[in-house]
Amino acid sequence: MEDNNEVTINLLLGKTQYGKSSLGNSLLGSYEFESRIFPQSVTEECRLRRMPIPDFARRMGRELGLRLQVLDTPGIPHSRLNQDEVKKRVRKALSEHFPEGLHMALLVLRADIPHCEEDNQHTVKLTEDLLGPDWKYFTAVVFTHAERLEDMRLTEEKFISSAPKSLCTLLENAHGRCIFRDQPHGTLHEERAVLLYQILHFIRQNSYQTLKAV
Repeated sequence: MEDNNEVTINLLLGKTQYGKSSLGNSLLGSYEFESRIFPQSVTEECRLRRMPIPDFARRMGRELGLRLQVLDTPGIPHSRLNQDEVKKRVRKALSEHFPEGLHMALLVLRADIPHCEEDNQHTVKLTEDLLGPDWKYFTAVVFTHAERLEDMRLTEEKFISSAPKSLCTLLENAHGRCIFRDQPHGTLHEERAVLLYQILHFIRQNSYQTLKAV
C-alpha cells in the first residue's frame, strides 16, 4: 500500500445526480470526470483516474507523496441502467482496479434537499450489498451544496441534529464520518487539499486498512 515516501489511497464515489463526478474532479485537482447538469444520468461506466501528488505532507522529517486513485461509478437510481446492472459494473471495477482493497467509499448526498426515510434505507442496503457488512468502517458521507445551509439558517451541527431518523442512523453507522462541501471557492488544488486532509484523517483512524468488496 505504501513505500517509505509515498502513500496510495483508493476512493470510491457513490450515489447519483448529487455531484459525484464534480467531487471527483475536486479530489484530483483537475477536470477528469464529465460533470454537468443533464436530464439523464451522466455516468454510465465506472471510470478510474489516478493522480500523483508529490510533497503532500511530511513524515519523520521527510516529504511524503500521495498517489490518489478515484473510482467514479454510475449511481442508483439510473436513467438507463437497472440496479443489478449498476451493482455488476461496480463490483467488476472494484475487483479490477482495487484488488488490494478500498480505503474509503464516499457516499455523496445533498445538504439542500429533504432526505426521506425510504431513500436513506435504500442507500444503506445498496452500500451493504456492494461492500459487505463492514462498509460502515470504510464509508464517509459527503454533503454537497452545503453553502445552502446558511440560506436555511442552519449550522452543520444543527443540520445533523435536525436530520430525519434514517439519515441520523446512516451517520451513526458511518461512525460520524461526514464532510460538508461548499460550492468551490478558489482553485481546484486549494479545495483538493482541504478535502484530502479530511479524508486522510478518516483513513488514518482505520490505520490505512482496506476493505475488499463482496
